[in-house]
Amino acid sequence: MQTNSGKISRRNLMTGLAAGSLLGFTNGSSGQPNGKSTTSSADPYALAKDEKFWSDIAKSYDLTKGIVNLEHGYWGKMAKPVQETYLQATRMVNTQNSFYARKDYKADYQLAVHRVALALGVDDEEIVLTRNASEAIHNVIHQYQGLEPGDSVLYADSDYPSFKDTMKWLEESRGVKAIQLQLPTRANQDILLKKYINVFDQNPNIKLMLLTHVSNQHGMVLPVKKIAIEARKRGIDIICDNAQSWGLIDYKMSDLNINWAGFNLHKWIGSPVGVGALYMKKGTFDKVAPYPGEQDPDNNKAETRIHTATSNFASVLAIPSAIDFHQSIGGANKEARLRYLRSLWTTEAESIKKIEVLGGSDEASWTGMASFRLQGRTTIEDATELQQTLENKFGIFSVVRKGLATGACVRITPQVFNTASDIEKLLAAIKKL
Repeated sequence: MQTNSGKISRRNLMTGLAAGSLLGFTNGSSGQPNGKSTTSSADPYALAKDEKFWSDIAKSYDLTKGIVNLEHGYWGKMAKPVQETYLQATRMVNTQNSFYARKDYKADYQLAVHRVALALGVDDEEIVLTRNASEAIHNVIHQYQGLEPGDSVLYADSDYPSFKDTMKWLEESRGVKAIQLQLPTRANQDILLKKYINVFDQNPNIKLMLLTHVSNQHGMVLPVKKIAIEARKRGIDIICDNAQSWGLIDYKMSDLNINWAGFNLHKWIGSPVGVGALYMKKGTFDKVAPYPGEQDPDNNKAETRIHTATSNFASVLAIPSAIDFHQSIGGANKEARLRYLRSLWTTEAESIKKIEVLGGSDEASWTGMASFRLQGRTTIEDATELQQTLENKFGIFSVVRKGLATGACVRITPQVFNTASDIEKLLAAIKKL
């Protein structure tokens, strides 16, 4: 970003140098940007219980005051070095204006794309940056060309509500049949796979399906790769919702075997709000039309499937810093810590008679995010009353989730800066309910 009149060097702004300087707190090690964890030799599940380590991590965040915030599934919080990168970039872009945007932004954008692609283990040409996962996934659904009257499309009750609505829109606009699969609120990987195989076999006309890697409702993980194998045997195309999964769990795209996926970087990767991505595997572009007005005669550019127009330049410039900070902690370490925090409350809550815990029934199906409700209290009004009780009586902030066929629930979503003490307060509140 060193322009003729630039005031910030590319080295400082685009490599997330501050991430390394703030993460030198583990056994004398220092943070290593560009994918090397500060704790690569540590066992993630042993480290997950090291409160001193995570207390030091928390120092890199400005914490919510006046309440225990356990609602971090909406968007993630920028760490201080990422926030500083973002603020510097905002000042630079505001100062340099179109002189920067027209001369140097393209190269910086491509660097941000490269860092996302590298982190996901894919090629740069397979990634286009979006404002969020919703924009990415909605565009692929709208521009999908492989449907004819009489075909069917599939989604699940635990999918994101607006995506379900868009799948229903295909029924109205394309003359296809929209099928909703009801998934159990507690299940393991085998049960979930069998549910999908059964609906495939019962509906041989399915041509397109929405598949959510990690449900925003209760954090349940689907066996995406195994489902994809079965879908591919039957000629079913998959649009995968990875809005909640990247950074909440640690993986590469090769672990999923998916052709199209939408991501948020502003949730668990920790970028500024307003940054997402669309992944489109090479060789799979024929069935998804370019955005109206875009040209892609060779059908090989993911960037032609989205038209974001003028976006927040500074948010894009902060992506490398966010990825650096995430990787300096270590993706596996973050996943293990969040799983541990979830287990601190779900293990006991599951044994309380009047409490229903939602989510996976085995570790492969769990994440750090889970939900609960009072037995038999499944309306939105019930869930809202529960959320308000936690907030107003116990000082714990959470969120109501609706859309499951079995009813509404309250989602609990800690972040890496939350403490075991925070979770103990939640568990004490649940016991008193």
